[in-house]
Amino acid sequence: MEWFRIQRDIPFMRYALVFNVISLVTFLIAVGSLAVRGLNLGVDFTGGTVMEVAYREAADLSRIREAMARLGFGDASVQNFGTSRDVLVRLPVKQGVTSAKLSEIVLQELKKSDPAVEMRRVEFVGPQVGRELLENGALALLFVSLGIVGYLALRFEWKFGLATIVANLHDVVIIVGFFSVFQWEFSLPVLAAVLAILGYSVNESVVVFDRVREIFRNRRTRNWPVPQVLDHAITATMSRPIITHGSTQLMVLSLLIFGGETLYYFALALTIGILFGIYSSVLVASPIVMYLGVSREDLARPEPEKKAGEGGAVV
Repeated sequence: MEWFRIQRDIPFMRYALVFNVISLVTFLIAVGSLAVRGLNLGVDFTGGTVMEVAYREAADLSRIREAMARLGFGDASVQNFGTSRDVLVRLPVKQGVTSAKLSEIVLQELKKSDPAVEMRRVEFVGPQVGRELLENGALALLFVSLGIVGYLALRFEWKFGLATIVANLHDVVIIVGFFSVFQWEFSLPVLAAVLAILGYSVNESVVVFDRVREIFRNRRTRNWPVPQVLDHAITATMSRPIITHGSTQLMVLSLLIFGGETLYYFALALTIGILFGIYSSVLVASPIVMYLGVSREDLARPEPEKKAGEGGAVV
């Protein structure tokens, strides 16, 4: 399906070096921030107490955050859970205070502003569980990356697999780097968004590389240089990412605006990933393939020679 077709190829590869420098600088900033500042890990990873409280009327989240700050939990996570009257409060581990005692202290503080508030449930997430979740998430990221490399190496050629995984890991590091630079809370939903982007962005690279293979195998374009092949492949497939990424971003944007605090960082991570996924497929993966020296012989099967006495063209 195409909404439009660009008649002249856009010379992406002519400016590949400039965009690669921009990507490298952005990547180094993200890595540097991760090394120096690290991530603002949520209770899911660090451990802590999760409490669900219920109000008779719509809860005032800002007032609840102020109450948590008075108790010494300025970094507490407060968000609606299900309805505007139900609130989920996540507090980090506090030495010397049990979850039962902590829930009593929180409930007493909340009742100062609304005596009708009720405590629905209290759960404790141990630091060991949080570490296991983080380790399992990292392993999932590793296995997904290896699977992508193997799939593309079998479907196309190892150079395409290497270029795609570099581009996808570029997206992952950039997303995580944003959360490190701005110290946004990194939670399990954000990790799920990162894994989703890793699988989502590879789709665009597959489409572009599939068109590259078609061009290499076409006799009429057999003498085209590699930059021209890549420019034509990207330009010819531009309508598709505009439709798919645009439709996806509309859905994610609705989550970002109307999903509330529960889904905010999840949708934010997806938004960053979608934007950089388009960028990396065009201006990271394709130049890497070019730098690796991909050629027609890597993808096009050699044509059989005509036997003596046979006429007609070989198909």
